Amino acid sequence: MLGLPARVRARLFDLDGMLTQTAKVHAAARKEMSEDCLPERAAREGAAFVPFDALQDYDEYVDGRPREDGVRTFLAARGARLPEGAPDDPPQTETVNGLGARKNNVVLRRIREDGVEPYEGSVRSVRSVRAVRAVRAVRAAGLRTAVVSSSANGRDVLVTAGIEELFDERIDAVLAHERGLRGKPAPDTCLEAARAPSVDEDAAAVFEDALAGVEAGRVGRFGLVVGVDRVGQAEQLRASGANLDVRDLAELMESR
Repeated sequence: MLGLPARVRARLFDLDGMLTQTAKVHAAARKEMSEDCLPERAAREGAAFVPFDALQDYDEYVDGRPREDGVRTFLAARGARLPEGAPDDPPQTETVNGLGARKNNVVLRRIREDGVEPYEGSVRSVRSVRAVRAVRAVRAAGLRTAVVSSSANGRDVLVTAGIEELFDERIDAVLAHERGLRGKPAPDTCLEAARAPSVDEDAAAVFEDALAGVEAGRVGRFGLVVGVDRVGQAEQLRASGANLDVRDLAELMESR
């Protein structure tokens, strides 16, 4: 299945930007959040405001990371620091948690208003007649599929996209918090997804479009790490640990 070696018994998929086109929703939300609050802060401190770049800044500082980690890394890149605050900080609070809440409100609003669009090749890889037959066959052989997402909205996105039933396991930010798992680029969430069906890391393949997620696959010593290049960063994906890179999962189907 997906043109992978026979030793691969489980497949772990990232969600945002990999299976669904929600990475652009998250990037737009980060930009809106930063432009709502950072210009005023920069003016108070007598510093220049550098706008959030929805491509470069998102890929380098945010993509694949848990929400608050993305806030921290982006602020650090701008030479700014905020107090951590508390997990229940309201969105208007100038804390890491407050900005994270503000960003998440924008994401939820955009998902409600615009829906969630899956990538055709990714969904075709698991939903077409040919692929559904293959998924049934590999499950009958004991193979598993899982979604590993840094988003706290993982289940909502899967349901909205209509693909929740295609995966045996979902590890997202909600479950990661409950179980004390570190977010990507740490390998904890990927390892947890593999352990759920009792599959060793070297018998699992990780599919990721985010540099942080690819690094998690490398650090976790997974049997195969596939980088899906959505934005022209194949070289960076390989440098982060991808064993191979494709532009879409459909390429793997076509290579069989």
